[in-house]
Amino acid sequence: MAPTPMMQQYFQVKSEYVDAFLFFRLGDFYELFYDDAIHASQILEITLTSRGGTGDDRIPMCGVPHHAAKNYIDQLILKGHKVAICEQVEDPKLTKGVVKREVVRLITPGTHTEGKSVDSKSNVFLAAADELSNGFALSYIDISTGESTATYIVGTEKALLQELRSLSIRELVVSEQLFVLLTEEEQDLVLSIETMEEALKANTLLTVNCPEDLHTSCHRLMTYIARTQKQSLDHIQVFSYKENNQLLSIDFHSKRNLELLQSIRGNETKGTLLWLLDETVTAMGSRKLKQWLHQPLANKQMIEERQELVAALIDHYFVRVELQGLLKEVYDLERLSGRIAFGSASGRDLAQLRSSLEKVPMLVEELAKSDNPALLEFSGKLDRCTEVCELLQAISENPPLSSKEGGVIRDGFHERLDEFRDASRNGKDWIAQLEQKERKLTGIKSLKIGYNRIFGYYIEISKANMHLADLERYDRKQTLANAERYTTPELKEKEALILTAEEESLTLEYELFVTIRDEVKQYISRIQRLASSLSGLDVFLSFANIAEKYRFVKPVFNDSTEISIIEGRHPVVEKMLNKQHYVPNNCVLAEDANMLLITGPNMSGKSTYMRQVALTIVLAQIGSYVPAESANLPIVDQIFTRIGAADDLVSGQSTFMVEMLESQYAITHATKNSLLLFDEIGRGTSTYDGMALAQSMIEYIHREIGANTLFSTHYHELTALEKSLEKLHNVHVAAMEQSGKVVFLHKVKKGPADKSYGIHVAELANLPEPILKRARELLKTFEKDKKQQPATIEQLSFFDETDTKKDEILQTIKDVQVSAMTPLQALQMINDLQEKLTNQ
Repeated sequence: MAPTPMMQQYFQVKSEYVDAFLFFRLGDFYELFYDDAIHASQILEITLTSRGGTGDDRIPMCGVPHHAAKNYIDQLILKGHKVAICEQVEDPKLTKGVVKREVVRLITPGTHTEGKSVDSKSNVFLAAADELSNGFALSYIDISTGESTATYIVGTEKALLQELRSLSIRELVVSEQLFVLLTEEEQDLVLSIETMEEALKANTLLTVNCPEDLHTSCHRLMTYIARTQKQSLDHIQVFSYKENNQLLSIDFHSKRNLELLQSIRGNETKGTLLWLLDETVTAMGSRKLKQWLHQPLANKQMIEERQELVAALIDHYFVRVELQGLLKEVYDLERLSGRIAFGSASGRDLAQLRSSLEKVPMLVEELAKSDNPALLEFSGKLDRCTEVCELLQAISENPPLSSKEGGVIRDGFHERLDEFRDASRNGKDWIAQLEQKERKLTGIKSLKIGYNRIFGYYIEISKANMHLADLERYDRKQTLANAERYTTPELKEKEALILTAEEESLTLEYELFVTIRDEVKQYISRIQRLASSLSGLDVFLSFANIAEKYRFVKPVFNDSTEISIIEGRHPVVEKMLNKQHYVPNNCVLAEDANMLLITGPNMSGKSTYMRQVALTIVLAQIGSYVPAESANLPIVDQIFTRIGAADDLVSGQSTFMVEMLESQYAITHATKNSLLLFDEIGRGTSTYDGMALAQSMIEYIHREIGANTLFSTHYHELTALEKSLEKLHNVHVAAMEQSGKVVFLHKVKKGPADKSYGIHVAELANLPEPILKRARELLKTFEKDKKQQPATIEQLSFFDETDTKKDEILQTIKDVQVSAMTPLQALQMINDLQEKLTNQ
């Protein structure tokens, strides 16, 4: 059977969007056909029907109501699909034949800006990447807010993937050449392969304030957005260039280990640094706080400027309270700007914009009350946008959700609109009066005058009261099961006046609304700058509240690499403990003593101690106060952590391999100005292998990198390194034994730990007593044997020195330059030596 003209139109449109679900508009429904219908009905759990033909020739189809489409689109996007919205672009009343239809927008995971899956407190980033000689150019945009960023990613595809994960990138646009190089996990993010030839043909690139070799990815990204959104992009901001030397770099694994934004336990926010810090009152502020945590500063001047504002807000409590109260009434200006640019903003959106802008003069006034130079200077950044406020006075106080149903424009704004409204309202008053008049004339108390779109106004009389109807005056209009509907010449005349006035009123009102919305577009860049300032103020207020609530202090920065944290605390653990006492600890690292080897039993707090040092650095470099009695800190360029381990089943890597890869990444990227945290390196292999690797890493960091380092271990033999490495010092987390039970003191003290208390910890875990008893017996045996052997790794004798082949192996070990080896090279050497011994 030949396809109908409408289906021919469908095939033409679908051929251009083969990888998307096509929502094809038919009347009040979006219809899906063929495979789209089959798959959508399964995903959305909606009824699959068919049309046309017979038997196997029938076309599978399903549909969703136009007014409820957002929920269905939301579900498809959440599952990683694209949705092409095909609308009627002609008025069916004025068209002969098939109404013209076009795809007006392609919605993808990276361009989905509305729906239940879009968190108002989180950015939705769409990115593009291009390969460079030493890494990648990465650009990313949140099209709902217009924020645009371009930066470099130094390293391999793995470094790129880590950054994509850190930013929670929803979708990636790449070239065909780069796509081939990506791993399967990275390819899952790629929903479009945009050729550079296409990108350069389109003049869609905004002014780019960044190096030229970043322009390609910016071009690619802007082209993709223009091609998919088919709407105004006026709100997309100029790409800002994030210079790496101005930011504190924290790789994806380190952010996860430190639980900055997501908890290791289930990827929740609770238990993270974000959870502690986020007392913002606007969605804009919450998003900005996440951005700052993602990329702390490494510029002393910029950090201290933030500190000044936090200090001023702490000193002016009443100003702070008033400012936060006013900000609670400010809506999401960034996303409102996006909707205005897209032409999707409603009357209610414009009313929210007006309400928000009306708070700006009050905010400026409150900042002025402080008489503080930093706050006064900041108030100068708050643009009152007076012209926009004046424009928006045309919008009514409480507009309806729909901008086409009337009530958006206030009375008194437009004379002609007021005339139409008056005619419509008076007409309706007349209808109400006519109803009362007819009831009196007929004596029918239940008589009513109603209206529907098909029959217009009518007089309705129930069948039981028909004998009272004045049929000489009434003309029958419609018969129902239990009633008759009539009209009169008088009612017909008034109906024409009312309906004409209503139609004219709605048409004129919508035209006025669109004109106002388009005029507001001219001010989007000013509104966005205001939004950036207000979101920053929101974060500073949050920092001030947190500092006061949790007894944080202002850190001081030095120009060296020395760290001095006195009575420091882990802020998140302290909050989780609630009213329980948290034991604070010092951390002092000097340029000539910048490595701490930390020993102590499990559960004693070694990892917590290490993390709190890193979190103190992060807090300080986002401009916050820190949890300590005092803190004198350097500007750190990078933080690397190797805390905890888990198998990477997807890529088939064991716990130990993951540990080695993360260690390799940290050691090869760290500088003298970095902070390294290593926890229990070497546990995933044999004792001697593990100790050898741990010692080799410590020596390499000590001699080749010189970075501030905290290294925790259960290999007590490593504590002997304090004698040979002048910058390394032993500390331990204290514990004591009382009545056969271990008591954790959580206090970091000088010197090595005397024992591990492993069996005591097993006892706390309620391991069966027979196992504990046998373990104690074995421990005594092992400790007795150990006393008869040399203690350190360097003194361990593995071979019979009379064996010639073993002599060669010993000579190899003696000749190796440990300080010139990476940890992975040391691991490879040990593996080679083991093979030689096994095969001899």
